[in-house]
Amino acid sequence: MINFNKFYKPFNIISIILVTVSIFLLIFKGLNFGVDFKGGTLIELRTTDHQVTISTLRQSLSKMNLGDVNVKKFGNENDFLIKFEKKNNDINMIELIKNDLSKTIGNNFNFRRVENVGPKVSSELLKSGVIAIFLSLVVMLFYIWIRFEWQFSLGAILALFHDVTITLGIFSLFNLEINLSIVAAVLTIVGYSMNDTVVIFDRVRENLRKYSDIKIYELTNISINETLSRTIITSVTTLLALVSIYLFGGEILKGFSLAMILGVLFGTYSSIYIANAVLVGLKVSQKTVLKEDSN
Repeated sequence: MINFNKFYKPFNIISIILVTVSIFLLIFKGLNFGVDFKGGTLIELRTTDHQVTISTLRQSLSKMNLGDVNVKKFGNENDFLIKFEKKNNDINMIELIKNDLSKTIGNNFNFRRVENVGPKVSSELLKSGVIAIFLSLVVMLFYIWIRFEWQFSLGAILALFHDVTITLGIFSLFNLEINLSIVAAVLTIVGYSMNDTVVIFDRVRENLRKYSDIKIYELTNISINETLSRTIITSVTTLLALVSIYLFGGEILKGFSLAMILGVLFGTYSSIYIANAVLVGLKVSQKTVLKEDSN
């Protein structure tokens, strides 16, 4: 049997440091919101001319009065992702950009994708995304509060906060784009982490009723080991699918799959070293469960 409790303190210290750094990054560095949330225009460009570089495209686009322009590689060496703040409402703007680029880099390119999002729509999407995440957290926590004792609910709250905060902190640190697919990933992370936590909590509560002479420190360790095979199988099979999507799903799915991979890893970790650590710290006992059962 693996003694997970032996590593509670060092892992809790690491978690506190990671959460603190993540909050610091979110406050002072912020998130790199994509076109979905900031508004503007996104163009996926492919060229057959190997001499075309990011700097060449950026110099050409900067002369067109498009506002803030961002150019980066997208997929293979000949694909570029162009994002800019749309300041011109001319319906022929894309054609004008094509004509101007033709004069500077030649005609060996094509626009594979063009997306336009207005500032009003983007602000509404951002608001809706934040509300969706907030409501999902409220509903999840309400469910835990009803099903388990308050000590279990507190553990679940801290575990969810830990997973979402660190995942967003990593996106902020590496300036990764936040779009609607990332919001979907965060919502999925909340569900996955909660499911993993509930499975272990169920076993902890069963063992609290079953063993009257075992302290919570040892009892949580027994419960984690009893559910370990289920946790490993679920996490590994999910990660195999997500890693495959990340490697072979194309550039568009990289952000979503990366957020999901981080969520699965942190969700599994927090179920063991955050949620259960709260039960140990609060010294949950058989009396706690029996009192709730009698009520």
